[in-house]
Amino acid sequence: MTLTAARGEALFRRSKISGSIVMKLTGEWRLSSAAIEGEVTFAVPGDVHSALLAAGKITDPYWRDTEVSLDWVHEAEWVATRSFALESLGNGRYFMTFQSVDTIAELRVNGIYIGKFENQFIRYSFDVTEALRAGENTVSIHFASNSREAVARANASEIEVPYIAHNCRIPYTNFLRKTQCHAGWDWNIAILPLGIYGDVTLSEVETFRLDDVSVRQTHEPNAVTVEVTAHFDAFDPMEDTLTLEINGQTETAKVKAWPGTGAATVAVTIENPDLWWPAGHGAQTLYDVKVSLGSQSRSFKLGLRQVELITDKDEVGARFAFRVNGREIFMRGANWIPTDALPSRDTIETTRDLLTSAREANMNMLRIWGGGEYEADWFYAMCDEMGLMVWQDFMFACNAYPGHDRDWLRLVKTEAEQQVRRLSKFASLAVWCGDNELVGALSWFKETKADRDRYLAMYDRLNHTLEMVVDDERPDVPFWPSSPSIGRLNFGDGWHLDTSGDMHFWSVWHEAKDFEHYRTVRPRFCSEFGFQSFPSNRLIETFTLPEDRNVSSKVMDVHQRNIGGNARIVETITRYFRFPDGFEDMVYLSQLSHGLAMKTAIEFWRANKPHTMGTLYWQINDTWPVASWASLEYGGGWKTVHYMAKGYFADVLVTAQPDAETGDTVLWAINDTPSAQDISLRIRAVTAGKTAMRDLAPITATIPTDRAIEIGRIPQGTLGAEEFIVFEWKGNGHAGENYYLPLRPKAYDFGIPKVTATENADGSVTLTSDLPALYVTWDHGGDTVYSDNCVTLLPGEPKTLLPTRQRTSHLPKNVKEVKFLGAK
Repeated sequence: MTLTAARGEALFRRSKISGSIVMKLTGEWRLSSAAIEGEVTFAVPGDVHSALLAAGKITDPYWRDTEVSLDWVHEAEWVATRSFALESLGNGRYFMTFQSVDTIAELRVNGIYIGKFENQFIRYSFDVTEALRAGENTVSIHFASNSREAVARANASEIEVPYIAHNCRIPYTNFLRKTQCHAGWDWNIAILPLGIYGDVTLSEVETFRLDDVSVRQTHEPNAVTVEVTAHFDAFDPMEDTLTLEINGQTETAKVKAWPGTGAATVAVTIENPDLWWPAGHGAQTLYDVKVSLGSQSRSFKLGLRQVELITDKDEVGARFAFRVNGREIFMRGANWIPTDALPSRDTIETTRDLLTSAREANMNMLRIWGGGEYEADWFYAMCDEMGLMVWQDFMFACNAYPGHDRDWLRLVKTEAEQQVRRLSKFASLAVWCGDNELVGALSWFKETKADRDRYLAMYDRLNHTLEMVVDDERPDVPFWPSSPSIGRLNFGDGWHLDTSGDMHFWSVWHEAKDFEHYRTVRPRFCSEFGFQSFPSNRLIETFTLPEDRNVSSKVMDVHQRNIGGNARIVETITRYFRFPDGFEDMVYLSQLSHGLAMKTAIEFWRANKPHTMGTLYWQINDTWPVASWASLEYGGGWKTVHYMAKGYFADVLVTAQPDAETGDTVLWAINDTPSAQDISLRIRAVTAGKTAMRDLAPITATIPTDRAIEIGRIPQGTLGAEEFIVFEWKGNGHAGENYYLPLRPKAYDFGIPKVTATENADGSVTLTSDLPALYVTWDHGGDTVYSDNCVTLLPGEPKTLLPTRQRTSHLPKNVKEVKFLGAK
């Protein structure tokens, strides 16, 4: 059979994939609706809003307060069409495969109904053999209104299933299997996009179709057995050969099957393998793998590693720690949400930039949060390359769900099977977690509080479905029922219990507690905590007019999705800093507050190692320009908190912590490298607003890998009223600097330092100051990533910021300027 491009379109390409001829049906489609005149070009993969924006039919959803005026888009029905030509038809069967369609839609080929889409997270493959013809063909997808369908399904439900209304402006999307935050969240715009995401292909096969390949690893001393299962659909009785090729070794197995769904397994044992390690613990070795069933094949790279979740009971409660290749590793990182509220802007380049920034901040784990989406293969492949481990939630968050509906549960089961199989190929995958905060949600709604047993049973049906899929598929990563959770079949309070399981600790933000409150808990693993800040002034300019640039303006409120968030940011600034002179300084100080909150929590919890074995703050990225908990603002620019994270996530860290009982300041050393580290520490007492500095007694220490250790104390009374400490360490290739203020910054009289910035020929910037200056930041929100930023300057001691990477940005040119903490 020969496939040719229709109408001379170069976007039709022919390629040999999986042993069958495949036509790519991505590229230019046409989009129509009764809601608009005529048609517009629809770039696939892509979303309807982006197509309308490109055609000039709508205003940018992110501009000022445009959002609600675009509700007609998700309320309308849409039809996406394209044509393709087949010179002739062969004797095989033809399948049209869609990686992701969002969400409720019907497929027609040449006007013939083929089937329906009901789940954004399911890969649909339709047999279109009988509908095709030689010559020109037309494929069309008829999209229902997701928002109207959600309400209709809620109204038809025999049991009321509440949704998180204060987060989701568009109701009842908990009845749809689509990205939950598309309906809005306390950081996301609510535009409910729809579209076609990922690949669309047409393939021809003979007696069977290879659907997917799943991988599992068994680790023994000096050997790893790689077991591969091929999942296929047979149309006729078949007999063929399954082949696994890896590390120069080839193993085969004979496959015989009757028509229907089938699976076959083959395994290879690799002696003395090169293992894959998380960042900072070894190389990210990846083996080339090819799996073939007859002429159809899959090729990918595979890292060999063993991941265990340690939840053993101890004298406090129960541990929560990840062990990789036999080594317990402290997890440092953040929560990941979709890269953009408009799915068309979710690109490989955007994702690589964000993941690179995660690594540059010394992270080794990201948690893919359950209200977002399962990421594309290339996301996990990049994590494999960078040594970033992935905590993977199933896509359920902060709601009740219709677990009483058997048809809905069948969709969930298929979704889970496909995703567990697909992601089994990636070494970075560390855990499958059932959901985000569904146990807590049982106490959030009047319906669930009035009849908790019923809704708990509905939750258990959902959670049990996911757990059984993981058990049946046997991936080589553990299952954790929920986040936060105390453990399997335990529906207690994971928000405030710090003796077992993983914890979400939100008292500092949502309850407006002081930053010091972080030191009142000692989580075993904190998988969510955070504080907010405004994005940079540069980003604010992209969605505001000058008159909007006031923290109480309507537009700034629209770009703040958490109730009372802007007021809380401002109130917190006044706790720790003197009130700023203007809006730009307010923005800058909000980011300092954000950074201090995270510094307080993370350094204290790292000092509790091994009681605490992980901190993943909320959140690393944003989906649109908004005030939020993100350390990378929309577009990927570094907030000051991300530069600060590079310091408090360092492999070797020294931190100063107050001892409430004695009044002393205790110096703790933490070593997350694979081997013990020798360091020497210089400590100086610095006087605010003066040039005076004095050395305190130096310290040398050997830091073990298994626990944080106390290496010294500064007795109460050692420091004067205007003094704080700055300390530096070095040794074994590791060096760093930190500081500690016994009082809040606003309590010190820093004067007005004269800070200068000199741009050098090599692109570096040298900062100097005549007086001690804290949080000195150059090029706020800029495109250049520097070796350091938001630094402490001491009198007469210049610091040079070296450019390490130039980011590509679509934002306006940045105004380079230096900001620092000074007095009014």
